Amino acid sequence: MTVLFTNIGELTTNDPTQGDESRLGLVRDAAVLVDGDRVAWVGPEKSAPAADRLVDVGGCAVIPGFVDSHAHLVFAGDRAEEFAARMTGASYDAGGIQTTVRATRRADDHALLATVTTLRQEMLAQGTTTFECKSGYGLTVDDEARSLRIAAEATSEVTFLGAHVVPPEYQGHRDDYVDLVRGPMLDACAPLAKWADVFCDRGAFEVDEARAILEAAAERGLQPRLHAGQLQHGRGIALAVQLKAASVDHCTFVSDDDLEALAEAGDVTVATLLPGVEFSTRSPWPDGRRMIDAGVTVALATDCNPGSSYTSSMAFCIALAVREMGLSPAEALWSATCGGAAALRRSDVGVIAPGRRADLLTLKAPSYIHLAYRPGVPLIGGVVLAGNVACT
Repeated sequence: MTVLFTNIGELTTNDPTQGDESRLGLVRDAAVLVDGDRVAWVGPEKSAPAADRLVDVGGCAVIPGFVDSHAHLVFAGDRAEEFAARMTGASYDAGGIQTTVRATRRADDHALLATVTTLRQEMLAQGTTTFECKSGYGLTVDDEARSLRIAAEATSEVTFLGAHVVPPEYQGHRDDYVDLVRGPMLDACAPLAKWADVFCDRGAFEVDEARAILEAAAERGLQPRLHAGQLQHGRGIALAVQLKAASVDHCTFVSDDDLEALAEAGDVTVATLLPGVEFSTRSPWPDGRRMIDAGVTVALATDCNPGSSYTSSMAFCIALAVREMGLSPAEALWSATCGGAAALRRSDVGVIAPGRRADLLTLKAPSYIHLAYRPGVPLIGGVVLAGNVACT
């Protein structure tokens, strides 16, 4: 059955061949034809083809579904007290991850899946139609494998993050833990994941360790991602580019050489900014303006996790990126849709164009600009996921 969405006041397609031929491909007084789970036609409503069913969106703006390319949803426990301490002056470091590791190891599968399901529903209600999910709070062979199995019940974009931090039982024996991750843990986990990630920063893993782990993961068919540049300047961003990682995430501390390498990498290695982290940790804000001006491909993601960014709202991240990272509203929306799709190496999402998956959001607003203009306001009016109305 074909469905024609009509009376769209402003349509963001992210297709520069459409409408005003800007990067967002804005079409005024628009319509979108959906056939099954795919977009079949996009353009001015006056030129729209016939359809089996009409849906009038009442003059609202319509944008692509958000693509959240960095999230940690498989966890147990709560770190609200850690957050409160930071708000009164305590600094953030990677050590708090161990609190979540202990709670996650104690939790049963049902409890972990319940958390993933709840957060997935939160994401969908706020317009996220595609998301990535990492392991990383188990840090044993069995706990990492079960985390990946649970993540796979909610998304196809599953990432192995056995190299999140060195667990307590391996303190003083980190080489043994790296060998465990590169060997038995990857043997068990590689068949369950699409991606492999490493936290390459102060208090986590060194560049040589990250390289060894990601190369071992590649031998087992996993594609690389990387956390880097969150806590200090280092060689992690350069490593991500060298390994042709799909994304390098955080990028708070970026050198001129890093910028040049990322710009040359283009869409091969996307710089993913995580505004919720800086909000929650009171860390310096990444200079998104500097990155975009240098020609770097930028994505926005939530980094939804219980310690450093407990938000599932991409709209909130858009508002922060505009206010604190120097992105324009148009750049922030593109980064939260097309940018996230590039970070997942997906061409079927993040764009409203013929042949793409029909993921559409209606806004209770006349323009996408209101996502940053009205921060904290629930502006998502409806969510269409693969052609089906998922939330209204």
